[in-house]
Amino acid sequence: MTPLRTALLALCLAAPLAPAARAQDMHHHMQAPAAHAAAVPKTFVASSDRPFGQLMDEAMAIMDRDMAAAPMNGQPGHDFVTMMLPHHQGAVDMARAVLLNTQDPELRNLALGIIAEQQNEINVMRAWLARHPDHKENK
Repeated sequence: MTPLRTALLALCLAAPLAPAARAQDMHHHMQAPAAHAAAVPKTFVASSDRPFGQLMDEAMAIMDRDMAAAPMNGQPGHDFVTMMLPHHQGAVDMARAVLLNTQDPELRNLALGIIAEQQNEINVMRAWLARHPDHKENK
C-alpha cells in the first residue's frame, strides 16, 4: 500500500472516532450564515485573493447548497449518486484551497490524491447517471 493510500485509510478510519456532536458543530461553524445564502457563488474558484477560512466557508456553502438541491427521485442508487456528486466536488474544492495555502509536502500530496480520486469518482457517478436516467431499484 502506498504512503498516500495508508494516510487516506488512516484518515477514513479515524473519522468515525470523533464525537458526532463535535463534527456537527464544526460543520455548522463552517457553513455560511443563512443571511449570506444569496452571496454563495455559483461555483468555487480557488484564489489566493481570499483567506483560507473564506475559501473553506465558500466550498462548504456551495456543497451544502448543491446537496440540498440534488434532484432526488426516491430511488436509493440515484439519490445516493446525486447527493454524492456535490459532496465529492466539495472535497475537491477544499483540497484546491489547501494547495494554495500550504507548502507542507504531506498535505500537498494528500490534497492532490483527494483531487485525483474524487474527480475520478465524480466522472464514474456522472457516467452512471447518464446510463441510468430512469433508474428504478427493486426494494
